[in-house]
Amino acid sequence: MGDIVHALPMVTDIARAFPHARIDWVVEDAFAEIPRLHPSISRIIPIALRRWRKKPLSRQSWRELLAARSSLRRVRYHTIIDCQGLLKSALVAGSARGPVSGFSRTSAREPLATFFYRRTASIDRRLHAVDRNRRLAAFALGYALDGAEEFGLRPPPGEGVFAESGAVLLLTNASRATKLWPDSHWTALERHLADRGYRCLLPWGSEAERQSCERRAQPMVAAQVLPRANLSQLASLAAGAALTIGLDTGLTHLAAATGTPAVGIYCDYDPGLVGLRGSGRVASLGGVGMTPSVAEVLAAVDRVLANRPEPAPQ
Repeated sequence: MGDIVHALPMVTDIARAFPHARIDWVVEDAFAEIPRLHPSISRIIPIALRRWRKKPLSRQSWRELLAARSSLRRVRYHTIIDCQGLLKSALVAGSARGPVSGFSRTSAREPLATFFYRRTASIDRRLHAVDRNRRLAAFALGYALDGAEEFGLRPPPGEGVFAESGAVLLLTNASRATKLWPDSHWTALERHLADRGYRCLLPWGSEAERQSCERRAQPMVAAQVLPRANLSQLASLAAGAALTIGLDTGLTHLAAATGTPAVGIYCDYDPGLVGLRGSGRVASLGGVGMTPSVAEVLAAVDRVLANRPEPAPQ
């Protein structure tokens, strides 16, 4: 999911340089709601590589694969951009009709992907993913980068609990155990925020994550575990939140991209490469083997919320 969020400013740049361009986006079907929130996207082409790989001999998988390939080849494209630089993404890009641009062998995450590219750009792998994507698109289409990054998300108005404003989102789940922050740290953090008048909300995406959120919320003062939500609902909630604090996950990057102040907690990856970016104030703490303390997170909260009024007493 993070790769999708990091590609959004590239779309804004293209639309700014070519206001009448038609921009289509190929995306894993589970995350298709994210590019739908960008007004410059003309067509979403969902694919299900994860599901197809799990059932490679299934007739349903092959029917969906052939239908996706047909959809990809419906249009002859002026330019196709593979901003992931992976063999699987290059295979998808190469299945469409048109010349493919991507990262060079020294820049791509998987060098074999470059065999499917007609044009390649050497872009420093030490740059943040957002900056790499923006530079790749500027190279592929021949325009100069002009102006600050803009994610361009337009979440719909929230409804019910997802219309709440002024809360703090705590994104406590992650795809890998090495990304997790200790439960005791989340408890201490929530209690500090509750003392300052903030109500914390805990989203989740699977039954296992829901159970983890329930366990973490039990010793907290006033935290609420949210009902199941889709990505559009979570984007709407994040856009109206006072603050998001989360692990290095796609949801945290999505929240920051809506413009809400955000603090990212990194326990097993370099935030210099994929730290939080957004139009609001953001902070990314930690790194490989550098788990942030509660005090460090609270200090970051103070920085991103500087000059913002505290919530009214309830």
